[in-house]
Amino acid sequence: MYSTPSTAPIAAAGPMQRRVDPYADNGGTAVAIAGEDYAIIAADTRQSDGYLINSRYAPKAFQLSDSSVVACCGFYGDATALASHLSQRMEQYQYAHDKPMSTPALAQMLSNTLYGKRFFPYYVHNILAGVDADGKGCIFNYDPVGSFERYRWQAAGSGVALIQPFLDNQVGFKNMAQEANPPFLPLEKALQLVKDAFTSATERDIYTGDQVEIFVITKNGVEKLSYDLKKD
Repeated sequence: MYSTPSTAPIAAAGPMQRRVDPYADNGGTAVAIAGEDYAIIAADTRQSDGYLINSRYAPKAFQLSDSSVVACCGFYGDATALASHLSQRMEQYQYAHDKPMSTPALAQMLSNTLYGKRFFPYYVHNILAGVDADGKGCIFNYDPVGSFERYRWQAAGSGVALIQPFLDNQVGFKNMAQEANPPFLPLEKALQLVKDAFTSATERDIYTGDQVEIFVITKNGVEKLSYDLKKD
C-alpha cells in the first residue's frame, strides 16, 4: 500500500540576508631596509586564501621606476590595481614634466591616491622604497587610507609580527648596547638579514613562502634578486 506525500505547506523561513564581501586577505609579507646609499625591498610570491594556495608565483613587489619599488600585501586584486594605477600616473607625470617622478614625490602621490579611496579603500598594506635626490635610501610605510611616515626599516603583511621585532633588534639595534653600532648597515649585511627574516617567517607563517623577490635600489638603478623559500 502506497502513501501519498504530504501536501501541507512548508513554513516560510525568516528573512534571509545575502552579503557579498568585496575583500579577501591573500597573505604575503614585505620587508624593507634603507641604507646610506641604498634601499632594499623584498616580498614573497605566495598568494593564499585561507588554507588554500591560489598561486605560488604572484609577485607583491612592483618596480615603478629606476629609483622606486612598491610592495603591497593584502588583497591581491587591489595590489595589482593600485600598482597599475601608480604606473599610469607616473607615465603622465613623465610626459607632462619631461622628467621621472622622484621617490619622495611618488610617496606623496601614493598617499593622495589612498586617501582619495578612503570610503572604499584599497585593502592593502603598502611599503614604498627608493632613493631620494641625494642618493640616500628612503622607505615610506602606509596605512590603508594614506597616512604615511618615512622609516629606515619596516615590515608589513601576514609575517609582520615575526619580522618586525627581528628588524628592530638587528637593524635598529633596539635593546642593545649603542656605542659600537653603525647608523647604517652595509649592503651585504642588510641583504643577508632580509633572507634570514623570510627564511624564519616561513617556518611559522603559512601565508608566506615559495619565493622571495628582493629589489636593491641605488642611484645606478634597480637590481632584482630571487631566493627560494619553503613550499609547504
